[in-house]
Amino acid sequence: MPSLYIILAIVAIVALWLITTYNGLIRGKNQVDESYSDIDVQLKRRYDLIPNLMETVKGYMTHERETLVKLTEARTAAMTVHDKPGATIAEREAAENQLSGTLKTLFAVTENYPELKASQNFAQLQDELSDTENKIQAARRFYNGNVRDFNTKIQVFPTNLIAGILSFTKYDFFQAAEGERANVQV
Repeated sequence: MPSLYIILAIVAIVALWLITTYNGLIRGKNQVDESYSDIDVQLKRRYDLIPNLMETVKGYMTHERETLVKLTEARTAAMTVHDKPGATIAEREAAENQLSGTLKTLFAVTENYPELKASQNFAQLQDELSDTENKIQAARRFYNGNVRDFNTKIQVFPTNLIAGILSFTKYDFFQAAEGERANVQV
């Protein structure tokens, strides 16, 4: 009879461990998904700010239509990839990096228009976009932290046994664009 209790206790401990491990994996997966959603919220905010910025800039920039066209195209491409079901992180990253690069070009070109830089509306939109870019970076760092924690969790023993059986897979990190990794030239 005592051996039956020992076997039941071992089965109960193993079952409890399996449940705890599974719940931890689900919590980690949900945290990664939530942090990815936080990035989406900030990207949507950026998409909404860009048309307002462009309308403000149009009145001042008469010779820089090509920059505005490129910005429109980059925004459209980023939104298309963003809304595409099944788009990979790498595809989304590439589109967002293209949009960020185009925005940087726009702000560089505006340096030639002192009256535009002095516009209160433009300054406010530029500040909001800058704030949004900072929030996007913070959301990406938060996402990468959650990815690191989750990937570590599914790779360490003995959790990796359960993760493998239940088909939990690694998430990809958001990474800087190739041009953003280079040293800044001063």
